[in-house]
Amino acid sequence: MTIPMLIQEGGTVIPTIIGAGLAVIGAGIGIGMIGGKAMEAIARQPEAYGKIQTAMLIAAALIEGIGFAAIFAG
Repeated sequence: MTIPMLIQEGGTVIPTIIGAGLAVIGAGIGIGMIGGKAMEAIARQPEAYGKIQTAMLIAAALIEGIGFAAIFAG
């Protein structure tokens, strides 16, 4: 699709694309922050590695699911 075609379709496609992009960026930032904080926690308390890793993976999966839902809702 070219830009003139997107504008002729009522102008709703471009905001949808921008919203989907922002959702992906937000999910990526959230997952990155979770990973970073998990590494800091493991560095402080190495014996809790298993619990921290499990919590990190669950939180990352939930954030990724919300990101996908935001993309498909748009």
